[in-house]
Amino acid sequence: MADELDRLLDEVERRFCLVPERGEAGGDQNQHTERAAAGRSAEVLMGAGSDEDDIDDIIDEICNDSSFARTPVKLKSDSPSVTPGSNSAVVQAHRKRCCPVYLGGSSSPNGIGTNISKRTCDQLRCTACDFRVSLFNDYIWDQSCDYLFFRNNMPELSKLRAKMIKKKGSRAYACQCSWRSIDELTDLQADQQLRWVCGKHAE
Repeated sequence: MADELDRLLDEVERRFCLVPERGEAGGDQNQHTERAAAGRSAEVLMGAGSDEDDIDDIIDEICNDSSFARTPVKLKSDSPSVTPGSNSAVVQAHRKRCCPVYLGGSSSPNGIGTNISKRTCDQLRCTACDFRVSLFNDYIWDQSCDYLFFRNNMPELSKLRAKMIKKKGSRAYACQCSWRSIDELTDLQADQQLRWVCGKHAE
């Protein structure tokens, strides 16, 4: 097919390039004849190029070329993939935030708190100092704790231990500007001074 196309192109080029000058004898007639022939050659060329079988052959040749990479393209997605049969309700639950937000002692289970499932939030963040709230099971804070202590020592546990008192069943909460010792399940809204909110739970 390539040789046939080359011959047709050569013929078209020869006929267009070798057209006699208008002043030569029979120039107009020859020019008309040459143009008609060129038109027919172009039609033949177009017909040859539009042959479906030849096009299919070219496509097959390109597809079978070993130089093309056969590695499938992997699309990047920020959405978690859900496999068939997986519990989509659990995936959706992990995206939720606690409502209401509960604090509690070490015996209170952590998780997503709701009016039905009263779990304590372990993904708290302070909107005042923009620190994640740390919690320590079976400890309370010493009464001598102050703002500067947490400002200078959070979140280094080795330094915080200086004012942590062991108390089974309690839980010590702290960010860089606020701290609380909790023994029982408590709704966070009951303490208006705390600027803590539930962050996104781990998926």
